[in-house]
Amino acid sequence: MQIVELVVPIAVIMISIVIHEVSHGYVANLLGDPTARLAGRLTLNPIKHLDLMGSIIIPGLLLAFGGFIFGWAKPVPYNPHQLRGGKWGPAYVAIAGPASNFLLAIVFAIVLRLNADLVFFSTAAAGLLSMIVVWNIMLVVFNLIPIAPLDGSKILFALIPYRYHHLEAWMERNQFIMLIVLVMIVFNTSIISNSVAIVSRLLIG
Repeated sequence: MQIVELVVPIAVIMISIVIHEVSHGYVANLLGDPTARLAGRLTLNPIKHLDLMGSIIIPGLLLAFGGFIFGWAKPVPYNPHQLRGGKWGPAYVAIAGPASNFLLAIVFAIVLRLNADLVFFSTAAAGLLSMIVVWNIMLVVFNLIPIAPLDGSKILFALIPYRYHHLEAWMERNQFIMLIVLVMIVFNTSIISNSVAIVSRLLIG
């Protein structure tokens, strides 16, 4: 594998993850919690967000071995007790990340559709834009899975009755194990990859 084929996809993932995390902090700030802003995390500077293992090493290894690619950044800190919106506050913060990735996918899909006849970009450039769309959809689908520490868990527990919130604490205590099980499911089934393919085809055409 050429070095460019390795570096460019990782760079796309890194930028997408950074925007994802900044969106969490930005919405938290709008809802009254300045924790992320005071921590200097409302910036697109990747150095402030990237996790060596989750943002570079794991995506790089998965890409090199041809597996399903995912990654993570350092979570943006926020204080749920300072958020406006009651039980929906953490859900609004959580959904901001996947929403930012979906918006990125839509924008680049529109650019691709406008460039259907390769008027503005070369085939290689169009391929890069397609990659951006697909991997941002991957981030959306993956992060909306309703298990801790993924964003989908915060949305889930805003929707269900409060009496079930002890399950959220249980998930958070066992989140590492749950992520390992999730990764095994991802590698051994095509549920997530098929979902990403369907949404990507709808956007790109």
